[in-house]
Amino acid sequence: MPEGNEIHRWAERHTTAFVGKKMHVEAPNGRFRDADALDGRKLERVMAKGKHLGYVFGKDRILHVHLGRYGDWTEGQMPLPEERGALRVRMWPVGAKARKEAAESSKRHGWYSSDDGSNPTPPEEIDWLELRGASDCSLWTDAQWEALLARLGPDPLDGDDPKPAFEHIAKAKTPIGVLLMQQDVISGIGNIYRAELLFRARLSPFVEGRTVALKSLQAIWKDSIPLLRAGMVDRRIVTTKPKDRPHKTGKPLKEEAHYVYRRHGKPCFVCGTKILRKDVAGRTLYWCPVCQADATVSV
Repeated sequence: MPEGNEIHRWAERHTTAFVGKKMHVEAPNGRFRDADALDGRKLERVMAKGKHLGYVFGKDRILHVHLGRYGDWTEGQMPLPEERGALRVRMWPVGAKARKEAAESSKRHGWYSSDDGSNPTPPEEIDWLELRGASDCSLWTDAQWEALLARLGPDPLDGDDPKPAFEHIAKAKTPIGVLLMQQDVISGIGNIYRAELLFRARLSPFVEGRTVALKSLQAIWKDSIPLLRAGMVDRRIVTTKPKDRPHKTGKPLKEEAHYVYRRHGKPCFVCGTKILRKDVAGRTLYWCPVCQADATVSV
């Protein structure tokens, strides 16, 4: 599932490419029934909050998109490609003309954390978008978007005040590793950043939120901002420091990008102990039992 870095990246790219233009909006497979309400209207704004995108076409005309686990945008230059797969939504500017003889589209992301972003079209040269696999693609009112904002926690990429998140965690008996994944606590943090931020803080994912020092929470929040922003640049999430990688210089290899995420059974880059994993609250948690020691944990 894409995390906050990817959602904000889409918002930035699509803002540059399409905001201020009248857009054609169609739903080839018919599952987005309100395409006609947006077709031919000017795209006024693209909003991102946590894992949600909102494409504003006027009052009470917001195309809400939540990519979920399988959703993905593809982009390209005119002409439009042939329809294929379960194409939920397609958008392109009114009057756009072909730039080349045959359409080409961006590749599907697959595993987001390993995508190096090496082949994207510059946003100012994008002519069309296609959406497939999203868990939600629907027409929202302004009130629905405001209700979403009211229930989501602060977003590190929005410059939000993290105080509400800190106050919630300070009262919670829930493990910190679960709390960081709850979007009403902090929005935009997913499984990769959750695991990596906790390792970088040397904090066990199993300790209760109320036992975590405010200083540690502040450090995690501060650390999340540059890591998420770096992931906006090329979609590849890299959380390891050069001094901790087997290869100290140059671009990190795929297997060196993370400290613990999907590294179960492999030695910790810092202490050499085998990385562990455990299913918690429906998601797989990864941690180092030495660097993130907690004597109360049973594995």
